[in-house]
Amino acid sequence: LYMLVSGCNGSVHNYLSGQYFADLITWYHLSWLGETVRRIHPLPAELSARGKGYEFGHRQRLLALIGEVLRSLIPRYRTLADSGQIELSTTPGTHPLSPLLLDFHSARDARPDTLLPSAVAYPGGRSRVAAHIDHAMATHERLFGRRPTGIWPAEGAVSTEFVRQLASTGCRWAAAGEGVLRNSLGSRAAGSNHAAYRAWTLDGASGLTLLFRDERLSDLIGFEYSTWHGRDAARHFVQQLEAILEAGTADERPLVSVILDGENAWEHYPYNAYYFFDDLYSLLESNPAIHTTTYAALLDRRPPIAHATLPELCAGSWVYGNLGTWIGDPEKNRAWDLLCAAKQSYDLVLASGRLAPDEAALAERQLAVCESSDWFWWLGGGNPSHATTDFDALFRNNLRALYSLLKLPAPAALGEPIARADPRLLPHTPQEGAGTMRRATGEAPP
Repeated sequence: LYMLVSGCNGSVHNYLSGQYFADLITWYHLSWLGETVRRIHPLPAELSARGKGYEFGHRQRLLALIGEVLRSLIPRYRTLADSGQIELSTTPGTHPLSPLLLDFHSARDARPDTLLPSAVAYPGGRSRVAAHIDHAMATHERLFGRRPTGIWPAEGAVSTEFVRQLASTGCRWAAAGEGVLRNSLGSRAAGSNHAAYRAWTLDGASGLTLLFRDERLSDLIGFEYSTWHGRDAARHFVQQLEAILEAGTADERPLVSVILDGENAWEHYPYNAYYFFDDLYSLLESNPAIHTTTYAALLDRRPPIAHATLPELCAGSWVYGNLGTWIGDPEKNRAWDLLCAAKQSYDLVLASGRLAPDEAALAERQLAVCESSDWFWWLGGGNPSHATTDFDALFRNNLRALYSLLKLPAPAALGEPIARADPRLLPHTPQEGAGTMRRATGEAPP
């Protein structure tokens, strides 16, 4: 393997050696090992100390260690969940934006001027949301031996219709962003500074508790504390919790939910936030006024915790409290129209009975991939151009694959890029979180 680089005379040279790339790929995997793995197993320290000149045997040992970690992941989580030390929620595997699958017009709850796709609605959206939920629940039960108590919807995106559908499945809790609650309360939100620190129910969604994350605390962990000393950040966080308790009422203890991307924040911390976590957990455990718990344990308390009631939800997500990250931009809407056309073809082919059962199952699996929220996240302005281009191509390739499984020719429109370069962004404009995370706090983009 060689990297080709252009010399100043315009010729092309074989510049980097095979050994260089062997070292590079070894260091890549070393750098992405979890901090606990580094501290428990001697191999990462041994290879890190070597520094270069890695041989095939070194890479074999490293890959074997990674395989061991991955094989033990589900059993370790299951053991922790069985002991009550953690609670495992679920999210549909391909991460669909359920409120939009159910109703494009839900995007106008929070932003009435939202431009909608040409398609009136996503065809058969309710049955597709049901299929995503059922698959998530069944997969969770197969892996962990029990159905999940609650669900974190993709991007914390909820709507009245979606939450009522969730409640009908027996789901006991769902969580969303604090902005959704503020928008739902409307004028009442001004006098409800602690509204997010309690449990809520929605009319028509009996048995399901709604919980809303503290946006400021969650964004401190997601975006700010990575530049702090770990103990200073941990102390500041605990002080914020103490201030919330002090400002609350004597007859109702605040319920504070801190929810953030589990995979994106820690790479920005020194040592993958090992010292921050160590200090934070120590301080929480020793503080007599703060009690950590799981939602499942909270809902099982006797007497039951008090709930407030919402007549309806203003549809939105944990990003700015609305759905504008996934719909409303011309590129995002174009993607929805292409997906709607593919879904119409899917429905017609399946209704015709032309596909064998195994072929229909493959087509449904591919449709679920095409319904992922991530395609719409990356399209439109505000993201790094190289990532937008890649996700655009991947989305259209997945739609082509769906048409192929349906034994239909792909429309010519899938050969044309959806994305257009954002003139506000240079090709390598730095993006906070590299575009993978967005704050809930702060002003929403136009």
